[in-house]
Amino acid sequence: MNRIKRVFAAILLLTLGYLVYYCWKAFPVLTGYSAKMACSCMYLGERTLQSVEEQELGRFPLKLASVEVLSDSSVVATVMGLAKQTAVFRPGLGCTLVNEISKEELKNQVWQLPELPKLNPDTISWPMGDRLPDSTIASFSPGKLEEALNFAFANQKEEEPVRTRAVVVLHKGSLIAEKYAPGFDRHHRHLSWSMAKSITGTLVGMLVKDGKLALDQPAPVAGWKASTDGRSEITLRNLLQQTSGLDFEENYSKATDATNMLFRKADMAGYTASHALKVQPGSTFYYSSGNSNILSGIIRSALGDSLYYRYPYEKLFYKLGMYSAVMETDASGNFVGSSYVFATARDWARLGQLYLQNGTWNQEQLLPQDWVKQATQPVAAAPQGEYGFQIWLNAGNPIGTANRKYPTLPADLYYFSGYEGQQVLMIPSKDLVIVRLGQTANSRWFDTETFVNKILSAVQ
Repeated sequence: MNRIKRVFAAILLLTLGYLVYYCWKAFPVLTGYSAKMACSCMYLGERTLQSVEEQELGRFPLKLASVEVLSDSSVVATVMGLAKQTAVFRPGLGCTLVNEISKEELKNQVWQLPELPKLNPDTISWPMGDRLPDSTIASFSPGKLEEALNFAFANQKEEEPVRTRAVVVLHKGSLIAEKYAPGFDRHHRHLSWSMAKSITGTLVGMLVKDGKLALDQPAPVAGWKASTDGRSEITLRNLLQQTSGLDFEENYSKATDATNMLFRKADMAGYTASHALKVQPGSTFYYSSGNSNILSGIIRSALGDSLYYRYPYEKLFYKLGMYSAVMETDASGNFVGSSYVFATARDWARLGQLYLQNGTWNQEQLLPQDWVKQATQPVAAAPQGEYGFQIWLNAGNPIGTANRKYPTLPADLYYFSGYEGQQVLMIPSKDLVIVRLGQTANSRWFDTETFVNKILSAVQ
């Protein structure tokens, strides 16, 4: 009997020890996520705290966190008073978690931010503004298009609301349909999550065009130049294609490299770049938000701080009429190029249209002539031919319906994609851009394939 008691006590101690260890690792990630989401969704998404707590933070274990909004535009999250994390809102920079730096130091940072053009988009015609024509060319079936939009906003699974918040459809450059959930409209910004990667890739392309970066040269990361472990062989192309070979774990179900980077580190690019090499660069496709943040750091080094914070706005967003877009930074001042961009649904559609137009806008070539072609070329190491330059593809490998992400959709479909079902889908053969934004806790609960097929039926 005593032996059984000792075994039981040992199991109990091990269980308690593991629970303490898990909480020690997981709680700061949980509170970091909660503080950051509440702050950004309130100040950039113009949402109420109650709305964010009910939706973004309403599931277990996120609901364990208590969130408080302070008078200095900051948000604090804790779990029973433990693992306190703070996010601070700064105009022009969005919300930043106070990690490995004091709140005062963060607030005292001074960057040369862009000046928002003084204009009213409602008075400017689409696509540079939001004024739409009274009528459009009848290139679609209104009834079928309405059916597609209704499908996007319907509950497609009983387990959880789909929570589609915005849909915008462009056909031949014209805005032919849009719909918003109650409480949202065309002025509301939506979080990109990993669609930010596609913006980061776009900025890299622009710098390649300007001769400031080279695709197949060693990536200009200071800590890699003298490394002897093979990191000095990683190229810009490897980072864009998610074949860097770095030993970085992209897993959001526990405390990993990805969650620690996003919710506990001040310098996300530096943190990722410090990881050792796991496999030969170019040999293995492994999707990593860390690669995208390294790219963001490279962009900063190429431009210098005097241009870095203005460049995305003056050279890309404002040229497309994307006046709502905000790129958020980490505590070191790097744009979080993997995850944190806010913009309206119409502005996400504008970025998709830039790709359909081969990187040309208002007769100006913003990207290299062959950039879109390269960006949508399947990575050889990707088993389904599913990735290009920070862009997802439906190509298959080899091209064929059997091995595509969306077998019944065109093979030339490519798309920006983010957590909880954020998507901007481009189909060149149909001259279509489709934006779907929302907060679907499990993105598989939204049936993208059926939704897009309904739109294709409407425009054919």
